[in-house]
Amino acid sequence: MTLLFEQQMSLIQDRWPSLHRRLRTLLDDKVHPVPDVQRIQGRAGTLSIAGLQLSSRHAPEAEALRQAGTLPKAKTLHIYGPALGELPRTLLSTRKRLKRLAVHLLNPQVFLLVLKNSDQSDWMQDERVQIDLAADYAEVSAPFFAHPAELVLADNASARVRDRLIAENTLNFVRQTFRPDHPLLSRRLSGNTHLIQSDPDVSSLFASAPGRPAVVVGTGPSLEKMLPELQQIHQQAPRPLFIAADTALRPLTLAGITPDVVVSIDHRTQARFLQCPEAERITLVYAPVLPTEVLEAWPGPRLCSYSMSALYAGLRRSLPRSALFNGGSVIHPAVDLAVKMGAQQVTLYGTDFCFPGGKTHAHWPAGELHTDLDSARHWVLNGRGERVPTHANFASYLVELERYIRRHPGVRFIQASLDSARIAGSTSRKDAAPCP
Repeated sequence: MTLLFEQQMSLIQDRWPSLHRRLRTLLDDKVHPVPDVQRIQGRAGTLSIAGLQLSSRHAPEAEALRQAGTLPKAKTLHIYGPALGELPRTLLSTRKRLKRLAVHLLNPQVFLLVLKNSDQSDWMQDERVQIDLAADYAEVSAPFFAHPAELVLADNASARVRDRLIAENTLNFVRQTFRPDHPLLSRRLSGNTHLIQSDPDVSSLFASAPGRPAVVVGTGPSLEKMLPELQQIHQQAPRPLFIAADTALRPLTLAGITPDVVVSIDHRTQARFLQCPEAERITLVYAPVLPTEVLEAWPGPRLCSYSMSALYAGLRRSLPRSALFNGGSVIHPAVDLAVKMGAQQVTLYGTDFCFPGGKTHAHWPAGELHTDLDSARHWVLNGRGERVPTHANFASYLVELERYIRRHPGVRFIQASLDSARIAGSTSRKDAAPCP
C-alpha cells in the first residue's frame, strides 16, 4: 500500500502540483494526528473514518448510481468529498456529455487516508477531472453532490463551504415551511390584514439615519458578558442607533438599555417576549405572521414589513409593503434595517449563531426559545478559531448573513465578541483584518 500511495501521490504531483505540495504538509502524524481508520467488510467493503463509513459496505456501485441520479446531465459537475471514488467513477463512465468533473476536498487528510488504503488512480487519471480544496472557495458551485460522511468529516478550513452545502441542500425544505398555502401562516396574514392596512410601512424608517453607526443586538449567550459595554455605549452622546431582536428586548431593558427599534418576524412570538415598561418609546418592526393579539398589545409605534418569500406574493400585489432581507433569523431583517436606515457601520452583539458557554441564549432558560442544547450535533468556528456546538439551521443563518455582508461592501460590519461564530466579511475588534 505504501508503493500504491506514492504512485498516486506522484500522479497528483504531475497533474496538480500545488495540491500535491499542500497534501504533503499533512503527512506529519505528530503535527496532524490521523483519524481512526478501519476496514469494514460486507458483500463489498468500505473504509470507516472516525466511525463514519465512506460508502456502502454491500453495494457501493448501486449507491453511487443513486447519488449520480440526483445530478442533472450537465457538462460540468461538482463533487464535494470523493469518498472512495465510486461516484466519480460512475459519472465519468455514464455521462458522455460530461466535460469537467470538479472534485473538491472537504478534508484533505481524509483524502490521504483513502489514498493510503485504496486505489483511486483510475478516475484521477481522467483528463476531465480537476481536484482542489473546497476551502479555497468562498461559495459553492452547482450542480453538485456533497457526500454526507465527508460533510461530517469536513475540517476547520472547509467549515464555511460545508455550511453552504448544507444550506443549499435544505433550501427546498425550508421554502416549504413558508409556502403560500401554509394553513397557520395563511390564517395569520388574513387575520392581520387590518393591521397591515392601518400600520405605516417600514420604509418610513429608510434613510432616516444617514451615516449614523448602528448596534444590532441578538440574544446569543455572549450578550450577557457584553451588557456592561452596551450600557456605556447607550449612554454616549451622540450614541449609535440601537436595533434589537425581539427576544433581546427583555435582557436589554432589564439592564437599562432602551433600543430604538425592535424587530420581530417569528409566528411563534409570544407577548411576554415584548413586554417592557419602555415599549411606548420603542418602534416595533414586524412581519404580519405574528399573532394578532401580540401585535395589538404593543403600546408603541408599529411598522409593517414583508420578506421576499413566496408567502407574501399575494399581499405584495394587494397591500404592497417594503421588504427586509430574511434568511431565516430575525438578525437578518434587523441588520438590513440598519443598512437601509443609512448605517455605514454595524456592530453585532449577541449574534452568536452558536452556543458558547453551554447555553443557547442569553437571559432565557434552556428550551424557552424552541432551542435545546442536547441536540446540538453541528459546530462552527468562533472568533478564536475554536469549534463551538450549534444546530445546522443556526449555521445556515450564519451563511445567509455572510452572503448579505458580501453584497454590501460599502458597510463595515464589526463583531463585538470572539465567543460568537466567526462571520466572514466582518471585522473583529480584536483583529484589524476582516474575517476570511
